[in-house]
Amino acid sequence: MLLRDKVAIVTGSGGVGSGRAIAERLAREGAAVVVNDVSEAGAAETARRIQAAGGRAAWLRGDVGRADDVCRLLAFAEESFGGLDLLVNNASHPYPGQGLLAGWFEAVQVDLLGTMYATWHAIPAMRRRGGGSILNIGSTSALGHGHKPSASPGYDVAKAGVQRLATMLAPLAAEANIRVNCLVPDWVATPEVKEYFDSLTPDERAAQGVPPVLTSLEDLSDAAVELLTDEKLAGRIMVWWSGQPKRFLKHGDPGHAGWESDH
Repeated sequence: MLLRDKVAIVTGSGGVGSGRAIAERLAREGAAVVVNDVSEAGAAETARRIQAAGGRAAWLRGDVGRADDVCRLLAFAEESFGGLDLLVNNASHPYPGQGLLAGWFEAVQVDLLGTMYATWHAIPAMRRRGGGSILNIGSTSALGHGHKPSASPGYDVAKAGVQRLATMLAPLAAEANIRVNCLVPDWVATPEVKEYFDSLTPDERAAQGVPPVLTSLEDLSDAAVELLTDEKLAGRIMVWWSGQPKRFLKHGDPGHAGWESDH
């Protein structure tokens, strides 16, 4: 068990997607997991599933977009299991659907500020344990300039922020033995995404920029464990386009491949 005696918080882990899959995987690796979600029933169900499989879990309803809820979450982890070693910033505001002006501020509040609140409060808790590991969850839609974005600018702005936050916090590894990294997946086979994927023909997927395969929840969880446990990794961004190998952005990547000669 890679994570025996570790304590983890996974935000947004009360649904049927990535957060629950990561929480369950961390528990299988021996971690005590604090499940957090705005859905009380969902958070309780994830904790129940972990406990039924022989793992340790506790749950707390909370909105990471609220700083006071995040303070309670960190205190709850320390009260329940004695500290905090791992944080997965997975929580995301429900996708607003089509419309360039939809859901801007809600996405930034939860996806970006929620990640910042949780990271800010996790650092002192991890210092008390002698170090720790933080994983942000980004999105390929927030990469590059001109690549097909999502239909929600607010979502992409928030995800670009959490990706950049991970690289900027690289010095924490040397200063406090706290490593911050970011996992940037493409299309993940959550139930909702898989239902949409299965409704399309191969030609329709190609026309809409949908990859030919989805990244499984199991594979995503494997990547999360890798980033949380590999002590050589700090301030790194792992990008995983569906159907392609996982890759890391290079140190010093400028974020742009070239320049146009005129306006």
